[in-house]
Amino acid sequence: MNLLKILFISTVLALILPVSAKDSVEKKISNTEEREKLEAFFKDLEVFTATYSSIKKLYVDDVDNKKLFTNAIKGMVSGLDPHSAYLEPKEQKNLLENTTGKFGGLGIVISKKDEAIQVISPIDDTPAYKAGIQAGDMIVKIGKEPVSDMSLEDGVNLMRGKPGTDIEITIMRKNTKPFTVKITREIITIVTVKGYLLEDGIGYVRVSSFQKPTTDLLQKAIEQLMIENDGDLNSLILDLRNNPGGILDAAIDISDLFLDNAGTIVYTKSRVKGGNTQFNATSGDILLGAPMVVLINEGSASASEIVAGALQDHKRAIIMGDTSFGKGSVQTILNLKDGYGLKITTARYYTPNDRSIQAKGIEPDIKLKNIDLENKKEEEFISTKESDLKGHLEVENPPKLSPKEILDTQEKSKKIANKKALERLEKDYFVLEARHLLKALAVLKK
Repeated sequence: MNLLKILFISTVLALILPVSAKDSVEKKISNTEEREKLEAFFKDLEVFTATYSSIKKLYVDDVDNKKLFTNAIKGMVSGLDPHSAYLEPKEQKNLLENTTGKFGGLGIVISKKDEAIQVISPIDDTPAYKAGIQAGDMIVKIGKEPVSDMSLEDGVNLMRGKPGTDIEITIMRKNTKPFTVKITREIITIVTVKGYLLEDGIGYVRVSSFQKPTTDLLQKAIEQLMIENDGDLNSLILDLRNNPGGILDAAIDISDLFLDNAGTIVYTKSRVKGGNTQFNATSGDILLGAPMVVLINEGSASASEIVAGALQDHKRAIIMGDTSFGKGSVQTILNLKDGYGLKITTARYYTPNDRSIQAKGIEPDIKLKNIDLENKKEEEFISTKESDLKGHLEVENPPKLSPKEILDTQEKSKKIANKKALERLEKDYFVLEARHLLKALAVLKK
């Protein structure tokens, strides 16, 4: 065994074996099973060092050690599952930004699947959402770069960039030929909660992701709907479709808003001793027991599935829609030296009734097909505006408005946006079916 191999193995042993274990190595290897494990370990290390040595000697370009070790660690971690990753400083910073609800990019939540990058869901009102990107789309090319040999982090880094710059992504969609979409990057500031009063007593709240402010925003949205309704709501539709998840604490707190007992919301199982955790509800239901429908689909993942599973198991809400994504694993973020980070899967989520979410998802109580109630024509998707015409007149500087006029204009714009949103919800098959169900429950209650 050459000097390089001896030094490398000694270093690895120093890192992975605690002092007490090193002192007793000789005793342990007398045990046949332990000796076989140790022999297999040394054999694997020899393969690694032989590969490392060959690259250093034969690769066409000289590669520095830092790059080789970084790539080795990345491969070791990403090979565990699609959600574990070794994060370089920029990637670690991006991940932490995502939890605050403000970051640069396209507004798209993705996962690596085979040789493509799968869209879990576009985030509401972001460039990806406006460009028509859908849950389930497979990204096969970013710019001119095929994603087949790309890590998820590399894909994220390519799609992120300076606001105002364009990126083209090539999409494969079921029953559609591959097509390319040009998207302009923006600073993504996510409004995670939107609420509307559909009719007397029936509220609708859309939660697009779970971040630090989401619970407070949801509580305020429901309180505002009660004000608009001149009293408590008779029922509520909670829309978690295409919600990719987010912070665990937000999922627990939101579930707790609607549960009026001290039962389990979710619990985790870990291989590490003491790693199993249970999260319980506290008394107090913001809706005072009013009927609820939760809408989910294949783009509802992680924290969305925790909320849907908890409310379903406690028989607090009827779940409608399609089977959710099935991301039921817990990732822990570890800060490493020099700004590096490790995102590693440490446990699995389970619903109050001991159901694993991982790779199974939440099955709705009432399954719905994704029916489009609008008879759209192609012209509605492809249109020419004045600004597209060659030689169009440029926009003149608008006259200065007084503070009151600015407020009036903003209020008018808000009313128009709300009206359009309600018109869309009127044509939303899932929402329509949820309303029918809640009305039927109200009749039965009488």
